[in-house]
Amino acid sequence: MIRVGILGASGLAGGELIRLVLQHPELELTFLGGSSSAGRRPAELHPGLRLDLGLTIETLPDSLADRCDVVFLATPAPVSAELAAELADQVPCVIDLSGAFRIRTPDLHDRWYPKVRRAEGLADRFVYGVPELIGDQLAGAALISLPGCFATAITIGLAPLVLSLGLNLRTVVVDGKTGSSGGGLELRTANLHPLRNGAIAPYSPAGHRHGAEVKDFLDRSKPGGVESLSMSAYGVSHVRGLMASSYVFTDDEVDARSLQRAYLRFYKEHPFVRVRRHNETLIPVPDPQAVLGSNYCDVTALHDEEGGRIVVLAALDNMVKGAAGQALQALNIRFGLPVETGLTMQPVMPA
Repeated sequence: MIRVGILGASGLAGGELIRLVLQHPELELTFLGGSSSAGRRPAELHPGLRLDLGLTIETLPDSLADRCDVVFLATPAPVSAELAAELADQVPCVIDLSGAFRIRTPDLHDRWYPKVRRAEGLADRFVYGVPELIGDQLAGAALISLPGCFATAITIGLAPLVLSLGLNLRTVVVDGKTGSSGGGLELRTANLHPLRNGAIAPYSPAGHRHGAEVKDFLDRSKPGGVESLSMSAYGVSHVRGLMASSYVFTDDEVDARSLQRAYLRFYKEHPFVRVRRHNETLIPVPDPQAVLGSNYCDVTALHDEEGGRIVVLAALDNMVKGAAGQALQALNIRFGLPVETGLTMQPVMPA
């Protein structure tokens, strides 16, 4: 059994990690960490977890190496940066769910994460963990930084255009909509039910750090493949789920058939990306409600000939494929397990 520790176990992502680790046949949960919640049982903090795990939330001990083979950091980015520096050479594998190490370029990181100070050289040791795109680099990796929830959907949506078709994307405009769980448990007036319910709230209308993260990754994967990428983000009244709509402008020739074939070919061996025709079901897909509770990302690429653009739609559950599920997917690859191990749950619909 692979021994697992979770730091930040009292948060939403921490609770989702606990849920998924418990149903994974090769994992044993051996440590739950937190500061303000130290001494409390997981079931007190996560009402859905009624099992007696024999664990309480603890503060960080002197050494985790004797108790854990892998540690998940489900902590805010500034905290993850400090913990990663402490744990990097202590435990065999650290998987960070925060944004502390997602953006490799120092100036870009400082712009979007001005309060996150990283130890010298530590960011270069992290593998940016999009399992479908860099799975070979995850095998045996000691430090893994998971992409953000929006960044996962956007990257999965754009990768076939850049890395398979080899298109030069002159302009990409992303419209992102996400449920309230994307903001975590921090109390904000704008997230109170009387204000959030039924709302479409433009909380980042003129730029979002997940867009910068995608651009940084694609620039390193194929320099010049994306000239300009900008993003607007909106909060909607769902709890789980997000939709990333990418409007792509290119001077290269493309048609609807070549788009569909390229996506099917690119993700043929990747079970958690479902390439869809948007009119193939009772409701138009991708739609977040068609993936809730699962580790799937549904994606569609459409050719808008009249508008001279490609429309890429990607939907996922931000708590699973956008966070805890993708973390376990990366763990499976890291430890040589079949990628689907512990993640075969189908979506729950309606939700």
